[in-house]
Amino acid sequence: MLTSLLLLFLAAYAIGSTPFGLLVALAAGRIDIRKHGSGNIGATNVGRVLGSKWGLLVLVLDALKGFLPALLLPRLFFSDPDSLSHVVAGVGTIVGHMFPVWLGFRGGKGVATALGVVLCLGPIGSAVAAFAFFALFVPFRIVSLSSIAAALAFAVTQLVLLSPTPFSAENRGLAFFSLLVPSLIILRHRTNIVRLWRGEEPRYEFRRKTPPVN
Repeated sequence: MLTSLLLLFLAAYAIGSTPFGLLVALAAGRIDIRKHGSGNIGATNVGRVLGSKWGLLVLVLDALKGFLPALLLPRLFFSDPDSLSHVVAGVGTIVGHMFPVWLGFRGGKGVATALGVVLCLGPIGSAVAAFAFFALFVPFRIVSLSSIAAALAFAVTQLVLLSPTPFSAENRGLAFFSLLVPSLIILRHRTNIVRLWRGEEPRYEFRRKTPPVN
């Protein structure tokens, strides 16, 4: 059981390590996105540098990178996968996105990939998280603030849904996921939190056209 879970995690990690932001930027603008904007490989930076349509494409690809392995990958390792196996696959893809082996363990912040995973593991919690995200993004257009709020909303919602026994044998996998992943996302936004505190965090500006690049 433990060996299968470890192999499942490693397979999910390898899939999660696929740097779609970097690949899309190379294909669309012939640039290394790590050398432009914030240097992040996520959808937000791609959208800022190359235009919103490319950022949306990266968002979708990164979300699918989380959703499909969390949904399907456990079936390759277990004849009757339980909720824990889906959680392990989901965590593996998110960790792979955040710390991809192909890029020296310097990846994205995991929001889009986590979105795909939570759509699979906790659809109600993901709906509440999406509401929290847009409730802040629409008036303020600050992606980091909205992402942090969404992560917190998902954690609280899932723990409430799993109550009164969130850490029972049946629920503990999803409960730990609901604490671990939002914590990782918030930790990955620590520099954004500093800029938010200083009032220096930039707003997202929608761009329709790809800007010229060198």
